[in-house]
Parts: sequence; C-alpha cells; structure tokens
Amino acid sequence: MKHSLKTGLCFGMTSGIITTLGLMVGLHAGTHSRLVILGGILTIAIADAFSDALGIHISEEAEGMHTEREIWTSTLSTFVSKFVFALTFVVPVLLFELSMAILVSVAWGLLALSLLSIEIGKDQKGSTWKVVGEHLLIVLVVIAITHYVGEWIATTCGQLL
Repeated sequence: MKHSLKTGLCFGMTSGIITTLGLMVGLHAGTHSRLVILGGILTIAIADAFSDALGIHISEEAEGMHTEREIWTSTLSTFVSKFVFALTFVVPVLLFELSMAILVSVAWGLLALSLLSIEIGKDQKGSTWKVVGEHLLIVLVVIAITHYVGEWIATTCGQLL
C-alpha cells in the first residue's frame, strides 16, 4: 500500500476509534442519553474527520517531501476512514440498550484497533504484541478518563443546570 494512503487510513481509523469511544463513554457517563450520544457520534464523524484530514494535509505539506497527489491521497483517505469508521459506532447505539451499546462499541473498537495494530506490528518486524499492548493501553486510558470526566460533569455541573 502506498505510504500516503496507508498514512491516511491508519490515522483516520485510529482517531475514529479513540475519539469516538472517548466521546461515547464520556457522554454516556454524563447523560445516559441515546440522542446525545448519536449527536456526538455524528458530530465527530463530520467535524473531526474534516479537522483530522486538514491536520494530515498540513502536516504532509510541512514535510516538504510529498507530491500534491500524495498529500491529497493522505487527506482524503484520512477523511473517509475517520468518517466511515466513526459512523460504525452508530449501529450498536441503534440496535442495543444503551449500556450494552457502549460495551459492544468498546469491544468493536478494541478489536478493530487490535487488528490494525497487528498489521502495523508485522510491518515493523518487531514485537507485534508490544505494539498491540501499547495501542490498547492508550485507548483504555482514554476510555477510563472520559468515563470519570463524564461522571464528574454530571455530578458537578448537573447541580448548576
């Protein structure tokens, strides 16, 4: 796979998993509202996909090593992978009771990130399981922090509203 396409796909997918799960878990802990969580997922899928795509675009331009075609390939593959992957989290929210949907989404995100990490580990010719463990640890930390922040907001700010 070409570097520019791989860059966009890996970045978009990883960002789609971590950002969307963090948002979902935090919103669930703070609101327990299916509507709020669906709105958050759609917002991430649109706004954050554009933001990440522009970030990759500018980063690739700043390197001064890529052709215009390579830059746009990274940009578009980042947008599409982030947008599409973030939207996959809508499915469990629509199909399951909300608490179960969050668990299914976390499992789906961890599985997808594990599979991506295995491929990255193979490419690096190093310890595949070290790469997988490192990536999963990061997403689990994000999930834990956003859960507690959501709870904190609900208890602290809920009294203000």
